[in-house]
Amino acid sequence: MIRKLQSLFHPEQFQGWGKTKRYFEGWYYKVVNADETKAFAFIPGIAMDENGNKQAFIQVLDGNKQTAEYHKFETISFKPSVGKFEIQIQNNFFTKDSIQLNLPNVQGKLIFSSLVPWPNSWYSPGIMGPFTFVPFMECYHGILSLDHKIEGELNINGELIDFTNGRGYMEKDWGHSFPSAYFWMQTNHFSASGISLKASVANIPWLGSSFVGCIAGIWLNNKLYQFTTYNGSKLKKSFADKEKVELVMENKNYKLEILAHREKATKLASPISGFMDGRIEESMTSKIDVILFDKKANLVLLNDTGRNAGLEVAGNISEIFI
Repeated sequence: MIRKLQSLFHPEQFQGWGKTKRYFEGWYYKVVNADETKAFAFIPGIAMDENGNKQAFIQVLDGNKQTAEYHKFETISFKPSVGKFEIQIQNNFFTKDSIQLNLPNVQGKLIFSSLVPWPNSWYSPGIMGPFTFVPFMECYHGILSLDHKIEGELNINGELIDFTNGRGYMEKDWGHSFPSAYFWMQTNHFSASGISLKASVANIPWLGSSFVGCIAGIWLNNKLYQFTTYNGSKLKKSFADKEKVELVMENKNYKLEILAHREKATKLASPISGFMDGRIEESMTSKIDVILFDKKANLVLLNDTGRNAGLEVAGNISEIFI
C-alpha cells in the first residue's frame, strides 16, 4: 500500500504494485539524432492478461524504415525500483535520465539532460490531473519529458548511430486497455529549438457512458500552455481522414489549432485487457502545423510546423469526431 501511494504522486514510477492480471504499463522513449536522419522509439513494459499470464517486453520502432520489433521476456526479468523511476528488463535499463540497451540488434547507452517534465503537484499529479485519483480509468497517461537533449550512441543492426545533440521525448501509459478511439501526436522539432507539442483526444469510458476528452500541451519560451478537459479547455474540432487530423482546442485565454499530415505508419503492439494483443499504427515522419493564439492580447504566439512528428490514429475514430 505504501508503494502504491508513493508512486501515485510520481507518475513516471512503476504504478502496477500488487497487480496480477488485466494490467499493462509501458514507457515510450523517442530519440531523433542531430541531423534528423534517424528516429527511433523504444517502449519497455509489462503486460498481464485476464487469466494472469504475464510477459515483459521491449518494442523497437524505426521511424524512418517503418519497421517494428517486439522483444518478449520472462516476467521475472522485469524489475522496477521502489521510490524512484528505474526499470530493468534483463540487461536493459531505463530511467528518466538514460537508457541502456542490450538487445540482439540494439546495443548502447543514451543519456538525457535538460528535461521538461509536465508539472506535478499534490492535487494534480502530472498530465492526468485530478483523474489520477479515479480508480476505474481504462488508461492513465504520464509525460516524463516534453523535450530534452541526448548524448551517446547506439549500435542498431550493425550501424553505429551517434545521437549526441539530438532531441528526445518521454511518456508512459498504464491501465488495462487503450481507448476505443483516439488521436495522439507529438513533435519537438520546430523552426527554433525549445518548442514542443503533445496532443491527444480519446473516447473515455465513464460510469457506464463515455465522453471525449482532450489533453494538449505547448512548451514555448519556457512556458507550458495547457489544454485539458479538467482545466476547462473545450475541444472545438476533432476530425481525421486518410490525409490529415484536425484539432481545435480553446480555453478562456488561448486557442490551439492543429493540422497533422498523416504519413505511412508502422504497426505496433497495444494492450487489450492487459495483454499486448492489439495493433495500432504509428508514424514518426509526420508534419504538424500548429497555431497558438492569445485571445486576450489578440496575438499569435506560435505559427509553425513541427517535423519528425509521432502520430497515431486508432480505433473507431468517428466516436471522437466533433
